[in-house]
Amino acid sequence: MINPLEIGDLKLKIPVIQGGMGVGISLSKLAGSVAREGGMGVISTAQIGFREPDFLKNPLEANFRALKKEIAKAKEIGKGGVIGANIMVATRHYKEYVKNAVLAGVDVILSGAGLPVDLPEYVKGSKVKIAPIISSLKAFTVISRVWERKYARYPDFVVVEGPKAGGHLGFSKEAVQQLTQEEYDKVIVSIVEKAKEYSQKAGRKIPVIAAGGIFDRQDMEHALSLGADGVQVGTRFVTTKECDADTRYKESYLKARKEDIVLVDSPVGMPGRAISNAFLERVKTKPEKITHCYQCIEGCKGKDIPYCITEALVHAAVGDTEHGLLFCGENAWKCSKIEEVKEIMREFSGNNT
Repeated sequence: MINPLEIGDLKLKIPVIQGGMGVGISLSKLAGSVAREGGMGVISTAQIGFREPDFLKNPLEANFRALKKEIAKAKEIGKGGVIGANIMVATRHYKEYVKNAVLAGVDVILSGAGLPVDLPEYVKGSKVKIAPIISSLKAFTVISRVWERKYARYPDFVVVEGPKAGGHLGFSKEAVQQLTQEEYDKVIVSIVEKAKEYSQKAGRKIPVIAAGGIFDRQDMEHALSLGADGVQVGTRFVTTKECDADTRYKESYLKARKEDIVLVDSPVGMPGRAISNAFLERVKTKPEKITHCYQCIEGCKGKDIPYCITEALVHAAVGDTEHGLLFCGENAWKCSKIEEVKEIMREFSGNNT
């Protein structure tokens, strides 16, 4: 049996955080189901309102409205379990997304795709826990020092996301290809040691969560052996009955071979990992015409990109996989069947009965 994960006054019976997956992959049904089984369910706020009738004209309002609905549904499904929101720092109107998530009653906010230097300010006056998602000791040190100096606060926990993760990655393509597991294990250990130092200053434990390529109980045990307090799991939860994605999206994972999983250049300037398909092959030589801006990511230059990432991810989420971007983790090829969330959580807990 494994130890529960305590994050201040929050307690996870099973030290598993479900990774936030946008657009529309981890919403209330998946997040609530994971929370109900004793882990942390996480909703991705990335273009969360894509099914709202006014999304095309008013994407921001549609996203805020959907965020409130999804958090409420997840709380209901979770039956008192812990619900988090994954909000990318690179998101346009990041501050407003955080504030809306807090007002909607989320328990935790996790932020990567940039350094959330002012996140403590945006949750001020609430009990919401905050955690940066980082990929290096330097990033953890910088964010902790900034929070200490500006807000007299430290992270409630930290997620260390390695190069095997899915979606947008915190590494260059070259680093992803060259960094070995052994080398990244050393990064995790260094962050665990630094977290101990900061825990003494904070007067409380700052748990370290290992992420990126965590697929099964064996992966979790390896992470825990390095000193991590828990793990974040994304890809494994995609092929569950409860995952919010379309069935055809899930089937793409089940059909994927190891060689089908590739690194891609995202139009928003970050490398990513996805399943090779007709869409990716097509945009290599024939860029798609950009007809609308959904105001998703800071720094996106609509005139210079080969396709709109919002449209590509929405197509995938609704099952139009031939026109969609199928983000996934390195181990997506290991998905072999549709499972239930409770089965996966039992495996990670060590209780398979």
